[in-house]
Amino acid sequence: MTPDIHTLVGPYVLDAVDDIERAAFERHLRECPECRAEVDDLSQTAARLADGTWSVPPPRMRASVLAAIGQTRQLGPVTTPPRRAGGRLTRPRRWIAAAAAAVVVLGGGSAVFAVEQQRLHDERESAAAAQADAARVQAILAAPDLTIRQQPVTGGGHVRVAYSRLRAAGLIMLAADTAPAGRRVYQLWTVRSQHAVSEGALDVGQTTATRVVDGLPSAFDVGVTIEPAGGSTAPTLPMVADLKVT
Repeated sequence: MTPDIHTLVGPYVLDAVDDIERAAFERHLRECPECRAEVDDLSQTAARLADGTWSVPPPRMRASVLAAIGQTRQLGPVTTPPRRAGGRLTRPRRWIAAAAAAVVVLGGGSAVFAVEQQRLHDERESAAAAQADAARVQAILAAPDLTIRQQPVTGGGHVRVAYSRLRAAGLIMLAADTAPAGRRVYQLWTVRSQHAVSEGALDVGQTTATRVVDGLPSAFDVGVTIEPAGGSTAPTLPMVADLKVT
């Protein structure tokens, strides 16, 4: 039995000990009535503290608690630490350690819950945006004045434009056979009033894309270029596709 076995009261109650520490402390409990009493008291306290918190912590919670306990000072430095014979910590310090561990568990649970809620919120927003885009695509393709044009892409594949003046919007649909070499990407452009406007760069390795473009019927050209990853502010010539809209 180590001199610090009594300091495991709080972590044991909060299930923040490993298998070896658990076995050692449970052997100690059989011969230490005071620790058994503290375990009973702290178990009731921990149950009250947990009221209203998330009841299903993630598997990584235990590792986070252990890491936080190891980095958290329980008391400031004192010149004469209050100890009993045999190196046992006094009751106040052990209660402080247990309370700090409880705060770490509850705070960690709240933080993980907040992160999970934000993730679900972001996923719902992404799904809603995707549904809205799909609805716009269907509306453009169903327009009675739909016009479709197509041109090959250098290196294989094609770029297709579908637009409706009634909808005041259109689609740019790229389907290339291969991705650009190195860390280079395809970038889509419209030319309006003699100025090239970026309609988005694809990701590295991506060969297909569909973009909804407002005001596409008023553009003169739709172009495709090969640019550095992330895209460029102006098209690099020559274009690998240059489709006349009007």
